[in-house]
Formats: sequence, C-alpha cells, structure tokens
Amino acid sequence: MRCPHCGSVEDKVIESRTLANGEAIRRRRECERCKFRFTSYERTEDNQLMVIKRDGRREPFAREKIESGIERALEKRPVSRMQIESMVNEIEDETAIASKGSREIDSKVIGDLILERLSALDKVAYIRFASVYRHFEDLNEFMQEITKLGEEQAVVPPP
Repeated sequence: MRCPHCGSVEDKVIESRTLANGEAIRRRRECERCKFRFTSYERTEDNQLMVIKRDGRREPFAREKIESGIERALEKRPVSRMQIESMVNEIEDETAIASKGSREIDSKVIGDLILERLSALDKVAYIRFASVYRHFEDLNEFMQEITKLGEEQAVVPPP
C-alpha cells in the first residue's frame, strides 16, 4: 500500500478490523519510512447493489457518493473522521439489509438513512443535506424543516 504522505510502499499493518458484516476489512497502517499512519479498506466484489434513482435509472451503489455527501454536509462541523466512517459503514450495512436480497434499493431509502443519522449527529449538517436532497426552493422550506427539527427535539427528553 502506498503511503499517502511520502509515497513509500513499505508499511506495516498495526490493526485489522472486520466491517460491514464481514464484507470488508479496515486496516490501520504505519509507513516504515515516515511513520505516517493511514487507513486502508479491503472489500470483496460481488453482485453489485443497484440504486434506483428518482428518474428510474439504475446505477451501481457507490459508497464514495454517500461519504462525499456526508462530508460536504459536515464541513467545518465538530465531527471526527471516525464518526463519519462509522456512519457510512452503518448506512452501507443497512442498505444491504434493506435491499432484501433483490440487490436493488431506491435512492430515497438511502437519502432517508443519511438524514436520520445526520439528524441524530448534527442538526446543522442535517439541514445542509436536507436542503440539497429535498431540493429546497426558498426560505419557507428551510424554515419548515427547522421548525420540524425543533418540534422533534422538544419531544425527545435530553439525556
């Protein structure tokens, strides 16, 4: 594995962990030359899960698209890289379960899973993601979503 810091291919595995119900392995690595630590993932490729888009098109499930959307929503928010990775792993696992063996899932299901996780993690990121995902057209739609968030928070007692 090439070090993203110095480019060396000499590294050692510090820790390995199974993810996504045994479908992936996360490895923490350390570069032998510069001692930079980084993470790599190994996944098996099988029958690709297909996402049914709003317009009816089908495209292969792309973990990277979920990750980049979540990262954009959480930009400059106090959320660690580990929390993002954990959220993406959970969403990936749930999409596999929700497809119920059909190997197809509606993009709305994925979007709703992301919104659910963001709502629990960071309300600002939730609004950011919802505004793009739900195609907010004007300020009233933002206000309605913020009001709805406030009502949900008032119902849930603080921990």
